[in-house]
This record gives sequence, structure tokens and C-alpha cells, in this order.
Amino acid sequence: MTLFRWIDFAVRGDERGFLVVIEEGKNIPFEIKRVYYIFGTEEGVARGFHAHKSLQQVAVCVRGKCRMILDNGRVRGEAWLDSPSKGLLVGDMVWREMHDFSPDCVLIVFANEYYDEGDYIRDYQNFLELLL
Repeated sequence: MTLFRWIDFAVRGDERGFLVVIEEGKNIPFEIKRVYYIFGTEEGVARGFHAHKSLQQVAVCVRGKCRMILDNGRVRGEAWLDSPSKGLLVGDMVWREMHDFSPDCVLIVFANEYYDEGDYIRDYQNFLELLL
């Protein structure tokens, strides 16, 4: 399994500006049941620090940038989300952390399920144990 799976969104535009279209089943590989966005994150604040038992997400930094750390229990890596035309597909049982938010960062996330607190794994050691 590749840890970082990127989706490149087509950008359309002209002298008036630019547009990116996001559609489930086309450039989002699942049915979208929830959309949320993170903004106004203070300097030095990190977010995430959890995994999901069964959830697919695509994260897109529509403004600014942040650093995403992903960990599948075997491989840990990091990448910058810094383009409104590039999405990061994050599957289930992948630990995720978000760091180094720029002051103008707006991170939007598309998910294939509704919010379910029972789907979260919030302890890293527990996450590793569940992978065994």
C-alpha cells in the first residue's frame, strides 16, 4: 500500500480566475457523506492525532498550507498539502497528524461516512495493537 495517494484535480480558468470541480465517483473515489473544513488554526497548534477504523477521506488545502504526517504502522511519512488542485486520499487504519498550519490555511476534508466517535482510535499504542 502506498502511504501517500494523491488526486490531481483539473483546474479550469481564464482571466476571471480559476475553478476546481470535485465530484463523488469521478475525482473523489467514494460517496461523500460528510464535508468539514479546518481554519484559523493558531501558530504551533497541531491537529489530528488519530486513526479511523473504517473511513475514507480526501484532504485538500484550498488555501495556505499544512504538513500532514501519515503512519500505517509500518511506514511513517510526511508531505505538504499546499495546493487547491491536489487532494490527499487517506484510508482507514492510517494514523494522521497535521502540523505547521500557515496563518491563512483552510483545509477541507471529504469523508465517505457520517461522524461516528466510535470509529476513532485516539491512542497511538492502541492503534498499533489493533494492527497486529
